Amino acid sequence: MHAIDSSMAGVISFLDRYSLYFILGHKEPDGDCVGSQLALASFLERHGKTCVLLSAGPFSRTEIASHASRFAETASTPVPADSAVVVLDCSSLSRVGQSADGLSGLPLAFIDHHASGEASGEVRFVNPAAPSVTYLVQSIIEASGDRPSPLEAELLLFGLCTDTGFFRHLGEKSGEVFHSAARLVAAGASPKEVFAMMNGGKPFASRKLMGELLSRAESLYDGKLLVTWTGIEEQQRYGLVGRDSDMLYQLLMTVEGVEAVVVVRQEKPGECTVGFRSRELIDVAAIAASFGGGGHRLAAGLHIFGELDEIKSKVVEAFKSVFS
Repeated sequence: MHAIDSSMAGVISFLDRYSLYFILGHKEPDGDCVGSQLALASFLERHGKTCVLLSAGPFSRTEIASHASRFAETASTPVPADSAVVVLDCSSLSRVGQSADGLSGLPLAFIDHHASGEASGEVRFVNPAAPSVTYLVQSIIEASGDRPSPLEAELLLFGLCTDTGFFRHLGEKSGEVFHSAARLVAAGASPKEVFAMMNGGKPFASRKLMGELLSRAESLYDGKLLVTWTGIEEQQRYGLVGRDSDMLYQLLMTVEGVEAVVVVRQEKPGECTVGFRSRELIDVAAIAASFGGGGHRLAAGLHIFGELDEIKSKVVEAFKSVFS
């Protein structure tokens, strides 16, 4: 069981106080975001609450596509009395998109493990040392004197494995994380099923696209930085579902001497997303933050306006002071 500190007590009290909860996540959700939303909603509903799941999407990742039907893009109006908002996997309303429309003025809580964010919200349960938001949701369930249901356990393990790269990102001080994972397995989660959920069912197009991204990757700053990119034409040819970012990062990060990897995607004319990964030494969250993004020290991202070549050039330049 988790000890209840003041921030934990605050979020538990918040989750007990209202009748209806709008549960939001960030745009372009991943397994940790979706898993934490679904698991928290299930827990609250077991305790007599009503929950509405909201997401701006898109659910383009194959591992979360099956959950898209559970989410609405915006809340229906009018909003019932005795309602509150919980935002998961980000600590800024600017990252949830239109899913927050119509909810202004409601009591607001953030549950997050990213260091970046805004100092807003009635309750902020934010722990940058946590490996995933599902880990924090599990801690809330257990600190409330409950244990996850089998479905919740599977969702929580799915999110934990998503953000830890199936535990490969964890270091020597991660004993409690493995204890938490063991409790999820004891509650009914299957590591084998979670691995299949994360890595199976990929379309053939995703492998073709990955081949192109690998073949054009550039080695910069004496091999310390690898950069690759994809444009609109490829997005149309392979489809957004063709993405397989985690595997791409895995392969590029295994190159000898590499300290960081950047992937730039032109999503539409004048609009790009950029993903960053670091082995250990480079704080890519700080670099992402300089462009208005955020994330963790070793994994970060951003959404930015501009054309691919322009954005790629600016991002590469941002690493100059780091490697000089």
